[in-house]
Amino acid sequence: MQMKLIYKLSLGLLFCQMTVSAQLRLPSLVADHMVLQRDVKIPVWGWATAGEPIQITFKNKTYMAVANQQGKWELSLAPSVAAGPFELLVKGTKQQIVIKDVWVGDVWICSGQSNMVFDFNNGRARALYAQDIAASANDQIRQILVPRATSPVPLDQFNKAEWKLAKPETLNGFSAAAYFFARELYQKNKVAIGLINTSWGGTKAEAWISEEGIKAFPQFENEVRLLKDTAQIAANRKQRQLMVSEWHLKNKTEDKGYTGNQAAWAAPEFSDKLWKSTQLPVMFEKIGLNNTFGVIWFRREIDVPESLGGKYAVLKLGSVDDEDESFVNGVRVGGYANREKAREHQVPGRLIKAGRNTIAVRVINWNGPGGFAGDMPMVLDFGTQKVPLNGEWKYETGRKTKELPGNYNVQDLSTSIYNGMIAPLFPYAFKGVIWYQGESNGTRGLEYRDLFPAMIADWRSKWKQGDFPFIFQQLVNFRQAVQQPAESDWAELREAQLLTTKRSPNTAMAVGIDIGEAGDIHPVNKLDIGKRLALAARKLAYGEKKLIASGPVYQSSKTEGNTIRLTFSNTGTGLAVKGGQVLKQFAIAGADQKFHWAKAMIKGNNTIAVSSADVPFPLAVRYAWADNPEGCNLINKSGLPASPFRTDNWSRPKK
Repeated sequence: MQMKLIYKLSLGLLFCQMTVSAQLRLPSLVADHMVLQRDVKIPVWGWATAGEPIQITFKNKTYMAVANQQGKWELSLAPSVAAGPFELLVKGTKQQIVIKDVWVGDVWICSGQSNMVFDFNNGRARALYAQDIAASANDQIRQILVPRATSPVPLDQFNKAEWKLAKPETLNGFSAAAYFFARELYQKNKVAIGLINTSWGGTKAEAWISEEGIKAFPQFENEVRLLKDTAQIAANRKQRQLMVSEWHLKNKTEDKGYTGNQAAWAAPEFSDKLWKSTQLPVMFEKIGLNNTFGVIWFRREIDVPESLGGKYAVLKLGSVDDEDESFVNGVRVGGYANREKAREHQVPGRLIKAGRNTIAVRVINWNGPGGFAGDMPMVLDFGTQKVPLNGEWKYETGRKTKELPGNYNVQDLSTSIYNGMIAPLFPYAFKGVIWYQGESNGTRGLEYRDLFPAMIADWRSKWKQGDFPFIFQQLVNFRQAVQQPAESDWAELREAQLLTTKRSPNTAMAVGIDIGEAGDIHPVNKLDIGKRLALAARKLAYGEKKLIASGPVYQSSKTEGNTIRLTFSNTGTGLAVKGGQVLKQFAIAGADQKFHWAKAMIKGNNTIAVSSADVPFPLAVRYAWADNPEGCNLINKSGLPASPFRTDNWSRPKK
């Protein structure tokens, strides 16, 4: 049955190709406002009737090709220096297509998961980068956003998408990290930058690898097989949707804050005297609600001046993770199921009383930390006047449950996204890749040591553009800080990323261990992310060999009595301590493999001596070895942070 389905699918794809091949058409990448890669042969391709001659004119030169038996044609334009704008004319025997406003510059593939997706539509990003957005107009920075797609087989095309010029009206759709990366490069080189944004939140590295590339990992064989079984995927998806629907339904029927269909805990007459108190905005982890999924209610009473009674207002709460249902004096005024969206709920004047009013917010946490992001002031906004809502609120749990079952995501299956979002980009020429991913592989750091380099090698093999520059962002700090040295999944993943720079040629890594957020896996600071990725690109891809492009990187260690001396590269003019005199987040252990906080002292330009009175015979040192190594402060004098590291290779203690 499975083979019959694959056969029918293949016939369907072939039929679609044959149906369209009679028309002259181009891939979505080859479109108005595109950027072509400078200084290399420029591949251009498309489809037409089998045997049809194709003529292309670009920069006063004419090129010829003939569509093959499958209707595909391809040719290469001569290398060009950075310049523009130009027109690209593609002519068949009966049709012609004119591509306008074409520039030659540098093209970068921008890929990964949600932190690469993260755009200026985010409420916190809009607030933090308001001036950057207002000043963003630059027709030399362009992005095309590849639509999210999966496929059981490699596709040669993606759904229609447009190249967008950077400006305030379009920047909402730009990857923030990629935009700041491009802005840095443009300011340095004054060359047009084209960003091919092919990213998808919550995705795993194995989904971005081809079937050939994943064969070295037998643990994914079943996923590749399942991807081609469309009937089973449909059944799995239906089953998961039922589980999700049931989860949401029980949040209403089993929520103690509801009586029937009435939100009893939102009513002004309800007494919350026995509820706990906290200061809002706050994320759940900071008030002891770690791993609390389901419903948490928040209430606050406010005084509205006589002059504002009966007047229209907007209830502004900032971003709420994950979903809210908001009430004023017992009446629902709005709610969103989107953790990134700033809550701005309209409140009719009839609901506002002069004097005492009750605000209630029912927060539904699906997974992750949950809570109020604090990305903007919480207020009841009357336009000319604002009643502040930041401060003390009461809260109580309405329903505590397991986290929301994930939807059955085909994009979780190995090869699925490669087929739908990478294969259609071949053979477009580009300068290099920037990559921000790893969170979804965060519990599998040892596997990632092999998986990530394999993905890089796979892309290079398929693109046939040599060992192009591949620059990636190391996972930043996340989750609550720990008080004592401990094992860490994310530290192991960061280690795998660091090792990739040694195993995969022509790669570089940006470190952001100082700019994450304990309560948000999507830190808003994408400006420094973009700048550090651009620094790496300037050195790796643009040949600025003397540039200090990264922070200190651990090289070697030597035991001297009760001290371990560490040596670093990438120190520039020397090691330094950020924001003080005392190095933090160094830990040391002896033969018992129990780590203790250690004293660390800089000795010269590139060495650090580490010791502890608790460890007289040390064997190993770890630095910033935690999900969130809060306060880690080793930098070089250029201000760039050191990558977390360990000198040992000890396995985790068995539980």
